Amino acid sequence: MRLKRLVAAAVIAVSIVTCKEENPEKEYQKELAEIVEEEKIYEFGFDLKEYEFKRDTIRKGDTFGIILERNNIGYPQIYQIAEKAKDTFDIATKLQVGKPYTLLFPNETLNDSLKKPSTFIYQQNLEDYVVIDFKDSIQAYTRTKPITYIEKTATGVIENNISETLEQKGLSQVLAYKMADDIYAWTIDFRRLQPGDRFKVIYTDKYINDTIYAGVHDVRAAYFEHNGDSLYAFQFQTDSIKGIKDYFNEEAKNLRRAFLKMPVKFGRLSSRYNLKRRIAYYGYKLRPHKGTDFAASVGTPIMATANGTVVESTRRGGNGKYVKIRHNATYSTQYLHMSRQAVKKGQFVKQGDIIGYVGMTGNTGGPHVCYRFWKNGKQVDPFKQKLPEAEPISDSLKVRYLDYIKPIKQRLDNIFFLEADSNKTENSITEDPIS
Repeated sequence: MRLKRLVAAAVIAVSIVTCKEENPEKEYQKELAEIVEEEKIYEFGFDLKEYEFKRDTIRKGDTFGIILERNNIGYPQIYQIAEKAKDTFDIATKLQVGKPYTLLFPNETLNDSLKKPSTFIYQQNLEDYVVIDFKDSIQAYTRTKPITYIEKTATGVIENNISETLEQKGLSQVLAYKMADDIYAWTIDFRRLQPGDRFKVIYTDKYINDTIYAGVHDVRAAYFEHNGDSLYAFQFQTDSIKGIKDYFNEEAKNLRRAFLKMPVKFGRLSSRYNLKRRIAYYGYKLRPHKGTDFAASVGTPIMATANGTVVESTRRGGNGKYVKIRHNATYSTQYLHMSRQAVKKGQFVKQGDIIGYVGMTGNTGGPHVCYRFWKNGKQVDPFKQKLPEAEPISDSLKVRYLDYIKPIKQRLDNIFFLEADSNKTENSITEDPIS
């Protein structure tokens, strides 16, 4: 009997020891579960675990008032919210069909039919959003999602054209546009590339919240072999106040001209400057055309062809809506028939800035921009002018520029060309991204 009691006691003791040994693990698991449970889910600066939320997109006929009314907010409050918010974002007029929005509802034990939102979040694009918070007091502000820049390198050998080469490698066509329009517009005719031409490029891709790919951000440097020439290009900021960046070669010569060849990226030359033009519709009477027309679809961005100051942004007669820019004492340019302008009188614009959008205002038979070029107060044909080169890099900056490009050029030179059918790219995170 005594033996049985000793065995029973031993079993109980072992059980107690075992339980004590298991308890720390169980406690750890419990604490871990509580940590996971308490983990916050942040979006738009809010912990979404503290709210119920609805996601939707702006539909045809939707207004800010209609959306809030559908969600139990009365018009007196809607009016107050819109009035308070309009200095930050005119919510009454700027909502666009197809854009996403989110409504946040406080976690309350109410029937769905009685719940009211406390916050309206409107996403203007992938990066920027507007928050209108009316939980206690009315606040409106804009924010930008966290952006990460990843620096990459790529190479390519031309077989037919650059677009095909980029497509085979799974690379963005934006690289083609940047090289053709921004970097080598005056040194390489990309319509006449030859098989065997090849390039290397260092560029940055943009990601939102580390996961959403937002396209090519910028090209830091490039190298192109064309017709036996080796053409380097390095981006360098020449004016920090105005934020002006240009591309220069290894000898600090500016690759850009003072003017772009055309004010639209995606368009075609449809009518040239012609002082002897006759039109059948007008009985073949002489009707000089002092502009150069570029056909493009309505809404296509129109770019300033050179740096300058907007001297007119208005609507007048057959010109329709237009913008005129004074570039210096010699040159001015004018852009007619816009659907809308994007700049105001007195505003400084840089070459390539969007100043308006293609439309059909004024006297026009189809969507296009009529590009007018003024030299010493007289309208001339821009394609027949010996246009000045862009401003050279200053002597005070030249030494700094040459020091700046040394490691970049060395990196370019150490990138080896891959076979034409390879799609390999080299990636690295940029510590100091170009912005």
